[in-house]
Amino acid sequence: MEAPAAAHSPAEPGPLGNRVEIVVNSPEQMGELGRRLAKLLRAGDLVMLSGELGAGKTTLTRGLGAGLGVRGAVTSPTFVIARVHPSLGDGPPLVHVDAYRLGGGLDEMEDLDLDVSLPASVIVVEWGEGKVEELTDDRLQVLIHRAVGDTTDEVRHVTVTGLGERWASVDLGVLSA
Repeated sequence: MEAPAAAHSPAEPGPLGNRVEIVVNSPEQMGELGRRLAKLLRAGDLVMLSGELGAGKTTLTRGLGAGLGVRGAVTSPTFVIARVHPSLGDGPPLVHVDAYRLGGGLDEMEDLDLDVSLPASVIVVEWGEGKVEELTDDRLQVLIHRAVGDTTDEVRHVTVTGLGERWASVDLGVLSA
């Protein structure tokens, strides 16, 4: 399996955080990116995924689940809002949230108890902008963008930005390896 090509090999620190940009050429590469990202994650981490419908957010999360070694098929939780995937080993569970149908901020998501789950879990929120940032200042923001003019509709540009003290010294460049 080919590794995604990196637009910027080393992570670049900046005013918006620790950032790396990666070009992903297939769903298989998106899943592999998720597996590599899982190696950087630990209990208490919040990952926010952004991108249009069909961009690959759930495919990335499926790779994360495989990398974290969690139980259950990682599928889009659009209609159930959230799914918990317990760890098959000694790692943290994965809480996968799809906030697409939720309108308000953290108040509307309060019933999900994400603030209670966060310390012991890795929480991945699709469509979480303006809804879950209040959970923690330390988070990863992953923006998945389809390449304009790509005739195969497979190429994605992925920007991973680590925000907060937790991510300040993490080498996100390993994601483009």
